[in-house]
Amino acid sequence: MSCRESKKEHSALESKILRSENIKYATGFSINYYENHKEIIVTSPWPKSTDTFRYIKPTSKLYFKENQEGSVIIKHPIKNLVVMSTTNIPALEYLSVDNKLVGFPGTKYISSEKTRSRIEQGDIRDLNNDLEMNMEVLLDLKPDLIIGYTVNGNNKSLNQIEKFNIPVVLDGSWTEQHPLGRAEWIKFIAAFFDKNDIADSIFNEIESNYNNAKQLALKTKKHPTVLSGSMFKDVWHVPGGNSFIAQYFKDARTNYIWKDDSSTGSLQLNLENMLEKGQTADLWIGAGSYESKRHMLSQHKGYGYFTAFKNNNIYTYTNKMGSEGGLLFYELGPLRPDYILKDIINIAHPEVLPNYTNFFFKRLE
Repeated sequence: MSCRESKKEHSALESKILRSENIKYATGFSINYYENHKEIIVTSPWPKSTDTFRYIKPTSKLYFKENQEGSVIIKHPIKNLVVMSTTNIPALEYLSVDNKLVGFPGTKYISSEKTRSRIEQGDIRDLNNDLEMNMEVLLDLKPDLIIGYTVNGNNKSLNQIEKFNIPVVLDGSWTEQHPLGRAEWIKFIAAFFDKNDIADSIFNEIESNYNNAKQLALKTKKHPTVLSGSMFKDVWHVPGGNSFIAQYFKDARTNYIWKDDSSTGSLQLNLENMLEKGQTADLWIGAGSYESKRHMLSQHKGYGYFTAFKNNNIYTYTNKMGSEGGLLFYELGPLRPDYILKDIINIAHPEVLPNYTNFFFKRLE
């Protein structure tokens, strides 16, 4: 009876939120702290999702899992884990928990030198790919946690994993429409390792760098016109006017040619559409992963009609690549929007950041 009474009393205490994590830009997750556990709630695991996912991380041995039916209980402490996206790698490294990573689907795509070293030493095993994970290897690793993602809520691998009672949490950082919102998901990762104070410090520095650069750009008088994207099978994929890429162009004080569009994703256009609106644009920022102007023309001669092409004002995000050919832009970029913004400001307004060297972007020759 005394055990039941203490359990009842504990349950009452657990119902009181002691505090909530300060989330400034991200809209897809929240974190609530209770006396003996924390609750991590994801409301945007994929675009237009109406589902809510709750993850419970005990912070005390007094926590009773029976009080949280329907939630995923995360083991305390986490000794090893698997992640499914390269965008999680920088967060693990910044939080100093990358030594807990034991498996990844498609290790060749990881660019970080530090994590690649652990792969080469055999500390991180390859799990094939995120759609068809090697379940035999995964079960052998016995991870305490898997940080995954899904584009539409239907992922064959994740459905299989859940049948083995391995806790899976969904990272929806890629659904955020503000660059700083994407970076703030480091707090989501940190919550499972009880490192939110460190995550706050890391994010505050990134936010400060981003906003300071933005303020410098506000002082500029000229706003060069910008086009973006490239073609794939005669379809030109363009960042929508309300996308996170368009936010970079806005904060860098440029005149993005599709700024009045309301799309948060990408537009699919043809060459004629692009020539009509962007032929005379001053800058072409984010022209895929081409190696040179000659490489571009070999793929489509229509690229040569644009003023930015003729004036050598084309920039790609291929300045830094991993040893296996992966682009660091895709891996580190979501966590370091301050680097991306500074690069774009330096391209559009080189006088604003004297002696600055681009981190992700380079000019095509």
